[in-house]
Amino acid sequence: MAKKQFKTESRKMLDMMINSVYTNKEIFLRELISNASDAIDKRYFRSLTDSSVGLPRDEYAITIAVDKEARTITVSDNGCGMTDKDLEQNLGTIAHSDSGEFKTDNKDDNISIIGQFGVGFYSAFMVSSRIVVTTRSIGSDVAYVWESEGVDGYTIAETTKDSFGTEIVMYLKEDAENETYSEFMDAYRIQELIKKYSDYIRYPIRMDVETSRPVEGSDSEDAPKYETVVENRTLNSMVPIWHRKASDVSEEEYAEFYKAHFYDSQAPLRTIHAHIEGNVEYEMLLFVPQNAPYDYYSKDYVKGIQLYSDGVMIMEKCSDLLPDYFNFVRGVVDSSDLTLNISRETLQQNYQVKTIAKSIEKKIKSELLKMQKEDREKYETFFKAFGGQLKYGVYSDYGIHKDVLQDLLVFRSTSSDRYITLKEYVEAMPESQKSIYYAFSDTPELAAQLPRTQAVVEKGYDVLLLCDDIDEFALGAINIYSEKGFKNVTAGDLDLSTDEEKDALKKANEDNTEMFTAMQEALEGKVKVVRFSSSLGEHPVSLSSEGYISAEMARILSKMPGNEAFANAEMALEINLNHKIADTLRNLFVQDKDKLALYTKILYAQARQISGLEIENPVELSNMICELMV
Repeated sequence: MAKKQFKTESRKMLDMMINSVYTNKEIFLRELISNASDAIDKRYFRSLTDSSVGLPRDEYAITIAVDKEARTITVSDNGCGMTDKDLEQNLGTIAHSDSGEFKTDNKDDNISIIGQFGVGFYSAFMVSSRIVVTTRSIGSDVAYVWESEGVDGYTIAETTKDSFGTEIVMYLKEDAENETYSEFMDAYRIQELIKKYSDYIRYPIRMDVETSRPVEGSDSEDAPKYETVVENRTLNSMVPIWHRKASDVSEEEYAEFYKAHFYDSQAPLRTIHAHIEGNVEYEMLLFVPQNAPYDYYSKDYVKGIQLYSDGVMIMEKCSDLLPDYFNFVRGVVDSSDLTLNISRETLQQNYQVKTIAKSIEKKIKSELLKMQKEDREKYETFFKAFGGQLKYGVYSDYGIHKDVLQDLLVFRSTSSDRYITLKEYVEAMPESQKSIYYAFSDTPELAAQLPRTQAVVEKGYDVLLLCDDIDEFALGAINIYSEKGFKNVTAGDLDLSTDEEKDALKKANEDNTEMFTAMQEALEGKVKVVRFSSSLGEHPVSLSSEGYISAEMARILSKMPGNEAFANAEMALEINLNHKIADTLRNLFVQDKDKLALYTKILYAQARQISGLEIENPVELSNMICELMV
């Protein structure tokens, strides 16, 4: 029998199909199953107008068979089959897609043609040294066999076949040093690939699988208790859960799907199930986890949503569908409108991705806001796990995402035991309050105890209590919320005093200029200024920032390589004008300047400690305190 050559630069084109188009060898099974599904769809479509060519719906099926001795994998279907002319056109002409033409010419909701390019079949050559296709077209008494060993060409001959449909037999390559083809003859590996890529093909994918079962009547010790039997199993689910109406799916079903597909032992906090219509039509089924996965904050974590086209998985993690600040979301997107590249492994048209991604972003935000409003306790659980990511999203890219994210942020405050939003804070502000106040320390409890915090609270104002390194940077990126600016309670220009208090404070500072100069010299430039304050409540001392960078922000920045210069922010040492320590310092300035220097250093160390900053020299502080004690 004369061997025919492929029609489109056979060697070069087929070599590209096998070695360049596909990046993952395991894709071959997905492609052949998809082709089989298309063939069944075509037969079903023809049966709508010609009942003689159809089958009962439950008899359509795709069959997988493995022969380890012969090193073959067989994929069979009872679809429309092919004539010799179809074989020439579809298998002899690379990149011709009969399915693509059929999809263009026929529109029906009950038909889901997957193929587009006509190259999927050739992916089988990635794992096969020889492929034999036996097929019989509907309405034909003659069957044909197509056979090829790759780029050298193919043969077509008449044969016999009892039923309509197509059978593809792949003779696997021998294992090589860096390639193991035998793995695809393992029944569990086949099941794994079907679950991964083809679980939602609408027709059953069946395979004989060996299994063990208890032997009846095996009471004696010598009798075998289990026997190996062969079961014909349906390996795919067929109907995706996201194709069902949300009202028909229980929370338990969603939870089981999520846990099984995304390897989480806990049910999701929130499930988002929607059918979106527009320029791109698609289904989304998204989940917000309860806890971050173990590798969430490692470089190994990869964001992304599973992307399907007509129930066939195209990408396991499509990162372009999620912004970084929502990278904790897991789920599925399925669309038949996607324009895929020739291997159906990646997307072709970027505008479709952007359209879906924008819609997903809006949906995630709206669902999180709904959870925040309807179930604050559950939202707080979410925020403890992923709030840091939202804050980084606010701060990153120069704050361009702040409008998307700022209403999702929640904080502890001095007025409430629960977390509050910025909107709730502003709505509760008295008319006299001009700024949104916040305090930063290692914990909310410590932030609440800062002298300046208590002074603000005494004025009747609430204070947000920050303790995450990113918090102050995020608020700085927001800058203005509902026409209110943010004010760190440790800022030098806090200004909570009355006019009379301001005048008295100004005079006290002017009268003690020489003392403050002596105290500043004792601290050897560690603070920019020393002064009295009337905003410290009952606390004797405090540190305040003199510039844009607060002490807390400087501490965080100084930890980063190359940012050591930030460690010494411009700070002011503030002494409570209304505390007895003020009189003590004034007396020491007159009577004992050496002891004044000692007091100044101790007060500075106390102020650092109160502000959550490290004491620069704990041994020196201990010695100074002991000196005073003796």
